[in-house]
Amino acid sequence: MSELQRLRADHAPALLAFEVANRAYFAASISDRGDEFFEHFGEHLEARLAEQEAGEGAYYVLVADDGSVLGRFNLVFVEDGVAELGYRVAEQVAGRGVATATVRDLCELAASEHGLRTVKAATSHANPASQKVLLKAGFVPVGPADPAHMNGKPGTWYQLGPGSGT
Repeated sequence: MSELQRLRADHAPALLAFEVANRAYFAASISDRGDEFFEHFGEHLEARLAEQEAGEGAYYVLVADDGSVLGRFNLVFVEDGVAELGYRVAEQVAGRGVATATVRDLCELAASEHGLRTVKAATSHANPASQKVLLKAGFVPVGPADPAHMNGKPGTWYQLGPGSGT
């Protein structure tokens, strides 16, 4: 059984192991984080924790029974009541409904714990797995994503909440 946990500093070793182990897998469908991310992982984690403490976002990890990280799920608060969702799951659990179930759980937390009315997510056209996750989780496409927001790739914005038909 896995558990969705709010990101904490003590997640650092397992989170870094997750990122390193899945780097090539992630790079096949989304932009690689680059060597700088891994070289300065502690600083990046501290920045996310500071954002979370300041109320600028809510960051979660999906933790397996053995303490390993199976996924990370981020809510970045972009305006009052609205957040952008980002997520990635380990290759070992991909295609098993883990991302969809966890996105659903996180969207419930978004409303109940963070007072969010709308959650948005953008995915590139080259990432059909992410599109499928969002659709199964109840998101609907609401328009094109600016390629500048998608590391130069064409994509689509999806939304859950007011204006999405849900």
